[in-house]
Amino acid sequence: MRRWFFFSFAAAIAIGLPALAAQPATEIGGQKIVILHRAAVSTTRPEFTGVTVMPGRGMEILYITANFPGRGEVNVLASPDLSTAENMLDKQDTANGDLGYRLGAAFLFPYPNRIRGKLSPDGKTLTTSWQGHLLTLPANNIGKLPGAERHAMHGLILKAKADGVRVSQMPGGEQVTGVIHGGDFGGHWLSKTDLVVTITLTAQAVDASIVAHNVGSEAEPVALAWHPYFNLPSGNRSQVRVHIPASTVAQVDNYDNVFPTGKLLPVAGTRFDLRAPGGVALGDNFFDDNWNHLEWKNGGVSVQVIDPAAHYGVDIEGMSPEISSLQMYAPPDKNFVAIEHQYNLADPFGKEWGSTNTGMVTLQPGQSTHWHVRLHLFVP
Repeated sequence: MRRWFFFSFAAAIAIGLPALAAQPATEIGGQKIVILHRAAVSTTRPEFTGVTVMPGRGMEILYITANFPGRGEVNVLASPDLSTAENMLDKQDTANGDLGYRLGAAFLFPYPNRIRGKLSPDGKTLTTSWQGHLLTLPANNIGKLPGAERHAMHGLILKAKADGVRVSQMPGGEQVTGVIHGGDFGGHWLSKTDLVVTITLTAQAVDASIVAHNVGSEAEPVALAWHPYFNLPSGNRSQVRVHIPASTVAQVDNYDNVFPTGKLLPVAGTRFDLRAPGGVALGDNFFDDNWNHLEWKNGGVSVQVIDPAAHYGVDIEGMSPEISSLQMYAPPDKNFVAIEHQYNLADPFGKEWGSTNTGMVTLQPGQSTHWHVRLHLFVP
């Protein structure tokens, strides 16, 4: 059943969207948003109740809502109210769609994270190379300090439109699927790519899945990830605990460029060691880092964000073997933690990595790769 409809204020409250007034179904990115919804039935355990997806913005997830017994509706993702999000994305955004990864959970393809290269004279693009092929990418990001280097950031689908968007019922929930016919992404990438994005809502899980197909005639390097901002319901960030099952972290030049040096350092004995069961309190630490050498259990690699003051926890489980690194962005002055399950290291074509496998997957014509992450809720 399609949920592209006119909705009332009461309906908005029922699915947990922030501060919506009565209005017609909203378009963002030139396409109507899609709302998946189910009613909570348990009185003893948390359940997911809603997911809001933007087909006009690369199938980005804007909201995920849940019901916690004794607490009521909780926003799992940190996003502004709908009118603010619409204004950001349709009126204030850049040509590349960079505000898309400043809220909700944007999907990133064909390269998550940063790529460095030779900057064009006008500063708008940069060139890098893969196996002798030149790639010209938008130079869409730069740090704030003097001398910061402009670079490419977070892929080429932030403003992509999805075709064939279909919502279907399934036992205990709903599912939405859309196809992004990326082609060569405006000449920025090799070959041609189709992406099938599927988001599934049930009581116990929200699944986000992307299958990338090389439908062109030459090989291409690809990587997949997302950029979800997980809300901290208590608003008390310092006591929030994060568990990351990884034994190394990628060294960076600084927290302005955030460029890798090519070294993977042991986390043992450092503030980057977040392996303790039950996680480690964030305190006032700033993080914008990439963890590696991940510990897999039962076919997944799980990160936990635990808010003890809110009696709230979310488990973010990467389920694709190609996921080789975890990026966490956690500024002390913000009420969110971004946890990004991604294939690749930052600057994956950079010479600083030498012979290190940086996690990019090579797709030959006709081949596919599948990224899959699942969310669970729990009371810690």
